[in-house]
Amino acid sequence: MIATATREREGKDFWVLSLTALGVVFGDIGTSPIYAIRESFHLSHGLTPNHDNTLGILSLIFWSLILVISIKYLLLVLRADNRGEGGIIALTALIAPPGDRSRGRKRILALLGLFGAALLYGDSMITPAISVLSAIEGLEVVTPLFQPYVIPITIGILIALFLFQRRGPQEWVWFLALSH
Repeated sequence: MIATATREREGKDFWVLSLTALGVVFGDIGTSPIYAIRESFHLSHGLTPNHDNTLGILSLIFWSLILVISIKYLLLVLRADNRGEGGIIALTALIAPPGDRSRGRKRILALLGLFGAALLYGDSMITPAISVLSAIEGLEVVTPLFQPYVIPITIGILIALFLFQRRGPQEWVWFLALSH
């Protein structure tokens, strides 16, 4: 009886964790192209936003996403398995197996793993703030009266998002807002 209840709980945890992982991946994939498109047509690059250039930039973004997801994630990262664990630290553990006696190599790989984890954490902290701030800065385009309220509105939205985040991924709200 206890084993059945434990398996049911593990099954529920699996689906919750899977949904959360999808939210993280698609949240990042859903916002990154916005910045790439905006930066591509920045005046300093000299690229005019005409039909051909827009299709070219969209094609580069599309194929970059396809190649990164197909090659990096599907062929490399998903095949790396450290007894059920994944992520940058698990990949580091796989590169330097326990029987390896090279201390210098282990230290360098451990430092690279920690550096990769730090980059991941930094990206996960800054991406939501930049996404929301960029969206709210659009209010200044509508009217300059909103300029003093951009930062307080952004902070309010971020607090609300993080309060509701524990109930599951909220990317559907972001994508719904983008579609209108």
